[in-house]
Amino acid sequence: MTAAIVCSDLSFSWPDGVPVLSGLTASFGPGRTGLIGVNGSGKSTLLRLIAGELRPGDGLVRARGEVGHLPQAITLGTRRTVSDLLGITAARAALHAIEAGETGEEAFTTLGDDWDVEERARAWLDRLGLAHLGLDDRVERLSGGETILVALAALFLRRPDVMLLDEPTNNLDRDARKRLCDAVASWAGVLVIVSHDRELLGLMDQIADLSGGQIRMYGGRLEAYEAVLAAERAAAERAVAAASAEVRREQRDLVEAQVKQARRDRQGRQVAASSSLPRMVADARRRAAQETAGRSRELHAERLQAARDRLEEAERAVRDDAEIRVDLPGTAVPAGRTVLTVTGLDGAHWHPAAAAAAVTDLPPGAVAVTDPPPGATLTELIVRGPERIALTGPNGAGKTTLIRAIAGLAERPGVTVRLGAVIGYLPQRLDILDDSLSVVDNVRAAASAASVNEIRASLARFLFRGERSERLAGMLSGGERFRAVLAALLLAQPPPQLLLLDEPTNNLDIASVRQLSQALEGYRGAILVASHDVPFLRSAGIARWLRLDRDAGLTEIGPL
Repeated sequence: MTAAIVCSDLSFSWPDGVPVLSGLTASFGPGRTGLIGVNGSGKSTLLRLIAGELRPGDGLVRARGEVGHLPQAITLGTRRTVSDLLGITAARAALHAIEAGETGEEAFTTLGDDWDVEERARAWLDRLGLAHLGLDDRVERLSGGETILVALAALFLRRPDVMLLDEPTNNLDRDARKRLCDAVASWAGVLVIVSHDRELLGLMDQIADLSGGQIRMYGGRLEAYEAVLAAERAAAERAVAAASAEVRREQRDLVEAQVKQARRDRQGRQVAASSSLPRMVADARRRAAQETAGRSRELHAERLQAARDRLEEAERAVRDDAEIRVDLPGTAVPAGRTVLTVTGLDGAHWHPAAAAAAVTDLPPGAVAVTDPPPGATLTELIVRGPERIALTGPNGAGKTTLIRAIAGLAERPGVTVRLGAVIGYLPQRLDILDDSLSVVDNVRAAASAASVNEIRASLARFLFRGERSERLAGMLSGGERFRAVLAALLLAQPPPQLLLLDEPTNNLDIASVRQLSQALEGYRGAILVASHDVPFLRSAGIARWLRLDRDAGLTEIGPL
């Protein structure tokens, strides 16, 4: 199968000299490839190099045919229209001119064979859930999720030979994610997607894992990749255990050898003091004993250092996505205790004004796409015991505002919040660390009553072992920073008995999402989490599902 993308000995560094990729060699053929790796491994940079937006420092990158690229951050001029974003304004103008009687060659050249440009554009917008948008609508009216979907529609319209998507499901609600997955599943060209979305990765033909500056290809979907990874991780951990045992054994041998040598030295001194041997013979024996002891010490020291080197090599082989296993008994909540009561949730005053305007100010003839869930609107929300509750719903319905109101960071007229437990709040931006402090000191700031040794022992369970716990927060990688935030949140004193999580998996790599789920297994309190990530919600043990809609308000729904 001919490769559509070839990277040969590819290297790239930022202008400040920080290396991103070094000597990377990989190729991508036709089909759908999921490009994964921990945050900071260079996934987005690789896509930009393939798209020609960055130039490699060394090596070669080549893509066959036209390349379409959807970056994570889309910068748009507010005066542009949906038609501009789709890249069809010139073709539409030529079409309208021809329909109005224009016979000049320029209009026909501009239009080419694209006589159905408006119909195809309309079809893609409708398919991606944007039926309410007009081609001449201004970009400034679009939400973040709508902007991504229009940019995707533009790519699908162009039908490039190679399509590169960078975290396309970020900022998309549940319905939009499903439409995107349907479009990706039907795409027959070359597609490389950077994503942590398990549903989207489940549609891939192969997984490309970017780790340590190199790419390894795994045939099959995400589940097959994870099975291979689990086997590799288990083997690496067994190697670490064996190397650790070898170090301990060599340390014991060294101590035993030192004890034996000390005993022989003492006996030699006693013999020399007794004058039972001629002085010359005693001196010769002493020199021979010292030489033997020196060689023995060197041999044991070399064996111990070799064992330590093998341990260090084995530890390096253990990936930075190892498992988190914590037990947090202080977060336990009795089953009958009410930890949260929110009243006044009914009424239009709750919903964001921007969302209401977006629904009521539709273009003539357009129909708002709404799918209100069954069930009566909840006028109050009561959380008892260690309930785990998911807050779902479309973008702009007010989920973040509700979470922030419960956390005491926002106010809504008529809404009353009563707390019966200590809360822990994890915002979307993960900006709760002091970058000038170490990981240990950041956690100490949240748990001042704990000793440094207690904090270090707890941080080890969050994979900050030894010197890693002393690293400055500002120097952490994306995955390390997330684990440090999680540790500061869960190890706080008094321990949180109600966790408020706002889109916690946005911008997290797969390893960090898994580690979040693992940490929540040891959490014994109540959880209220706003998220569109259904696989994560299921892994978190959600037992109660709510949906917040612009019109229907807050309703109880069945499991997703």
